[in-house]
Amino acid sequence: MIHYTVDGPDDAEVLVLGPSIGTSLGLFDAQVAAFADRWRVVRFDLRGHGGSPVLPGPYTVADLAGDVLELLDHLRVRRFHYLGVSIGGAIGQWLALHSDRLLTLTICASAAQFADPPQWPARAATVRAQGTSVMVPSRLGTWFTQEFAEREPAEAERLLDMLRATAAEGYAGCCEAIGTFDVRDELGRITVPTLVLAGGDDPATPIDTVRAIADGIPGASFAVVPDAAHLLTAERPEVVNAMVADHLTRRVHA
Repeated sequence: MIHYTVDGPDDAEVLVLGPSIGTSLGLFDAQVAAFADRWRVVRFDLRGHGGSPVLPGPYTVADLAGDVLELLDHLRVRRFHYLGVSIGGAIGQWLALHSDRLLTLTICASAAQFADPPQWPARAATVRAQGTSVMVPSRLGTWFTQEFAEREPAEAERLLDMLRATAAEGYAGCCEAIGTFDVRDELGRITVPTLVLAGGDDPATPIDTVRAIADGIPGASFAVVPDAAHLLTAERPEVVNAMVADHLTRRVHA
């Protein structure tokens, strides 16, 4: 089973947080600080990331979503809210399409089909040959802006350390899952209340790519988080947390 942590009241509604490729559940420290007083916050590590076991790839998003459902079954959680970043957002889309367990969905810096699918198996091969450290130099400007790295150097380095600690096979397997993911023609079947967030300065999943998810999901809300790149939950947590809190609260009141 994948590695996880749980914070917050045992009897509260559950909010599950799904990380980006190359990061661990520590990506969501700021969300735990904001939400664990009211919600039971469940964070997990992807296969081969953080404390989760390294399984041989390739993986699919369905495999990764199955890991999440196995974890929640273990925790005896039936219904839950879900927020995911990048591949975590792809997992959220799969869960919304193939299970009846979501209460709400928040998708951050993700895609219904990620750009340039053939480059993902090529990246997987590179990482298998050279390790995840080969990806570190390219994350500046992709994961977070130059301004953030200068303003919060310790936090930027903490995020990069997650990548350095990721097993090559775990990262590569997730690359292959990203490369085969395509739910563009299925988005119209998602019926749970959905919030979609894009980083205003994200080159990995640009605004139009992320907006296309919201355009395909009936009734979905869309917003751009300014001055943020791909890991917007870490770069602009105060903005993201406010939007997510409003999204969750609207559902509770409804």
